[in-house]
Amino acid sequence: MLNALEDNYMDQNTTLHITNGSVLTKYLVALEFKGEILTWEEMLCEGPTIEHINSDKFLDIRMNFLKEFYDVEVDFDKVRKDISVLDNIENYTEIILWFEYDLFCHINLIGVINLLLQKKINLPLFLVCSGRIHGVNELKGLAELSSSQLTDHYDARVRLTADDKDLARTIWQLYNGKDHNLIKPYIVKHSSFEYLSNCLKAHLQRFPHSENGLSELELNILRIIDRRDIHSRNHLMGYALNFQGFYGYGDMQFERLINRLSMFYKEEEHSLTLNDDGKKALNAEANYENDIRDTLVYGGVKKKDFNFNVKLNKLVNSVNYGD
Repeated sequence: MLNALEDNYMDQNTTLHITNGSVLTKYLVALEFKGEILTWEEMLCEGPTIEHINSDKFLDIRMNFLKEFYDVEVDFDKVRKDISVLDNIENYTEIILWFEYDLFCHINLIGVINLLLQKKINLPLFLVCSGRIHGVNELKGLAELSSSQLTDHYDARVRLTADDKDLARTIWQLYNGKDHNLIKPYIVKHSSFEYLSNCLKAHLQRFPHSENGLSELELNILRIIDRRDIHSRNHLMGYALNFQGFYGYGDMQFERLINRLSMFYKEEEHSLTLNDDGKKALNAEANYENDIRDTLVYGGVKKKDFNFNVKLNKLVNSVNYGD
């Protein structure tokens, strides 16, 4: 979940940097950014959450999820120790949040902001967010930037306003609620979160589509198998990681997805190809929601309880199966 606080040994540690992972943390240390660094390594975009992050109950819920779905053990005491740096906030004069353009990062970002708000931390709060780079077609993560590009992003950091913080609080409340359609109006709301709109759209399409029972991410994996010459599951994962749009999922998440979708493809010694079910799913000729039976939870909502209706562009109650 969280990694220990790291100090880059500069003379005056008045800035607290909160990064989106250990790779970026090491990069900032190598570049000798002033201040101290707290590494946030959660994946709040998957699994149950509750609104009150600043609680043992929240940590317990998250540890149980990570163990059950990904066999990841979390050291409860270590996480509490890492978070405790926020109890000594008088050591700092500002907080810099380093998060990227994708859904994975944005749900973590919203969570971190709410943790700060729940701890009643009122320091100047800045966001460094990467994505579109001038002259480059692909969206870029922070750790993918050159040192000069990263420094430019830091120099162009955005100070979050009271309205931005209120928006983060509202989105977190809705994410932990039972009706994620209530998120829709905030897709078009202006804020300092440049990529939030794309992320919220992507989130709604993580629910099974009404026509075939698969999410947009799952359908994208089938499209890759259909359109590319795929040799193995690892080969498929490489494509899935590189062509996932605004989701920002990692190896662990895609491994689970690819394994769960095995009913839709034929796996031979040097090839993966769609079987009849895979073709029917991709062409929306049959609905496979009952067959997949995904028990995943997004915040406060069970994935299986809702479908994404493409024509209505909204979530509708699932009619396929119950608990």
